[in-house]
Amino acid sequence: MRIQGELRRLGHRVAASTIRRILRANGVPPSTRRDDTWRIFLRAQADSLLAIDFFHIDTVTLKRLYVAFVIEITTRRVYLLGITDHPTADWAVQVTRSLASDLEEAGHRFRHLIRDRDAKFGAAFDAVFASIGIQIVLTAPQAPRMNAFAERWIGSARRECTDRILATGERHLRYMLDVYVAHHNTGRSHQGNGMRLRAPHDEPNMIPFPVRIDRIRRQQCLGGLLNEYKPAA
Repeated sequence: MRIQGELRRLGHRVAASTIRRILRANGVPPSTRRDDTWRIFLRAQADSLLAIDFFHIDTVTLKRLYVAFVIEITTRRVYLLGITDHPTADWAVQVTRSLASDLEEAGHRFRHLIRDRDAKFGAAFDAVFASIGIQIVLTAPQAPRMNAFAERWIGSARRECTDRILATGERHLRYMLDVYVAHHNTGRSHQGNGMRLRAPHDEPNMIPFPVRIDRIRRQQCLGGLLNEYKPAA
């Protein structure tokens, strides 16, 4: 009752540091219980999960371009959807229709799509995925960690590619990202995917182990910015 009275006196807008100070002063230890509902959902549904997001790149002429992409949660495979200087809800629907058509033609296994609450994702956008049996899962407001797989890929793309090459325009940026996505999907290992070079559904899935490798061949991409290493023939 004493704690409740003090919080009531301070009003509804109480800083977290203030709450910690009040609890500590009253001998209440910090809670060790964590809400793992979202983590449990991701683990249980990983094979059927997609995530979508946008990020922006400024060109050498200071023109801002927006990139839309989708990532598979289990395989980490990325699909580059489109690049534009004027992202709108209609444009988002247009680029996702092509993806939805490809997924349906391939007999996809996905059942959920994680997205944030950006205004570009409207009812028409959700309807495109609903038409092929994919349910939209919204992240909480101002909670980027709920879309951590997409956010992590954005960070990797920036550090390894777009922050190290100045894009001259939309065409140049498209080429850069096409090469980087291909490298990400088939030319580099992923810790969350057992350090395999390829996604589990690709053929061949991985180099048989053990294998004798006498020589290694290096293949450079984007002028040596990216390197891929494979057994020499």
